[in-house]
Amino acid sequence: MQTVASLLALATTASAIQGFNYGSTFTTGAAKVQADFEKEFSTAQNLKGTSGWTSARLYTMVQGGTASDPISAIPAAIKTKTTLLLGLWASGGDTSFANEILALKAAIKQYGDDFTKLVDGISVGSEDLYRNSPMGIAAGSNVGAGPDTITRYIKETKDTIAGTGLEGTPIGHVDTWTAWDNATNQAVVDACDWLGMDAYPYFQDTMPNGIGESKSLFQEALGKTKQAGGGKAVWITETGQPVSGKTVGQSVASTDNAATYWKDVVCPLLADGTNLWYYTLQDAAPDTPNPSFGIVGDKLTNTPLFDLGCDKSDTSSSSSSAGGSSSATTAKGISSATASGPGSSSTSLGNSGGSPGGVSSGQVSSEASATVTPSVSGSADSPAATGTGSDSGSGSGVGSGSGSGANGTFTAPPSATASVPTSDAATGLQSTGAFAAAFAAIMVAIYAL
Repeated sequence: MQTVASLLALATTASAIQGFNYGSTFTTGAAKVQADFEKEFSTAQNLKGTSGWTSARLYTMVQGGTASDPISAIPAAIKTKTTLLLGLWASGGDTSFANEILALKAAIKQYGDDFTKLVDGISVGSEDLYRNSPMGIAAGSNVGAGPDTITRYIKETKDTIAGTGLEGTPIGHVDTWTAWDNATNQAVVDACDWLGMDAYPYFQDTMPNGIGESKSLFQEALGKTKQAGGGKAVWITETGQPVSGKTVGQSVASTDNAATYWKDVVCPLLADGTNLWYYTLQDAAPDTPNPSFGIVGDKLTNTPLFDLGCDKSDTSSSSSSAGGSSSATTAKGISSATASGPGSSSTSLGNSGGSPGGVSSGQVSSEASATVTPSVSGSADSPAATGTGSDSGSGSGVGSGSGSGANGTFTAPPSATASVPTSDAATGLQSTGAFAAAFAAIMVAIYAL
């Protein structure tokens, strides 16, 4: 069985991974089933004007509407030969995460090598650190998790896959570049095999962010992330420019600007052999969010809204301004990037907030959490109560906006009587039980509508 170290050596001759992000529900909240994922994966593989989009990034291991059944994207990936960047949702508390682990174990047992050979990597969490930061809170984001929790979950995931067909699979965490550019999150960097960066110049409204500035803003963010990683691989797990919707700062959402962003940012990344999961193939399914990032409209079609071709003039290296190149990676292989030392400040580049839905790509954990009794870890930022609620809606501030969720129910934050952190040493987060209780009540009320 291969180790992470042995897999690193494979990256030097590998081609980059290209894919899209896939939520687990439609904008209506209805859970996607295997046939839905198959249609999406097949569409991505056959887009006109481009090729190689054969990977899918997921946000949860759990099938929508179940407590801990494996997500139906897995058999769809097996059927369509789509590789997977697995995601375990990490902001729902210990019981929710225990269900993610249950689903992972069940998938390994149920699908065996047909599944494990398709796994590019595993992400433990998505933008949890950002949502747990003062910046994320100011942006109206949902509940996140602190670095102690994420590092503990990473260890738990590594322990889970030991001795299985997934042993040696690179494990990382996905967050905004601003979260990586924060030295108080160093423990998460240390625990990761790779860092997943989410960056959206569109949302950087505290500085000039017109489409002509997008390339330089993105490269600065990538450089900061590589510096924080100290030589660890950086995978681009989310980036994009909306095709429609509101104007943020000087950035106008339009198909023309999305096409420019593709030429200026995406094409150079592909030329550099950078692992990339673009946001997104389709988010208008069936309703169109504001902003909308999908490269196809509300109908799945292999004809995109703009040209996805990359000419030689579009593929000038993106590495020089980002502090080193990001080499290619195969499934279960990691590359390294030359960088140095963790960063400690992100204010110089403005805000590059969370994913378009306000919650990381709209994903909120779906577990009913009635099937698992989690171990008591004493973590201060672990919720003590769960509930259900709608995961779609609008947000405000940097990195937020209207968007559909990727799962159908919401794991509520602690009640007013639960153990709620008053501070998080790593992020400076201030929290109160009263706020959490009010938020939980709102989410439950929405779900009841």
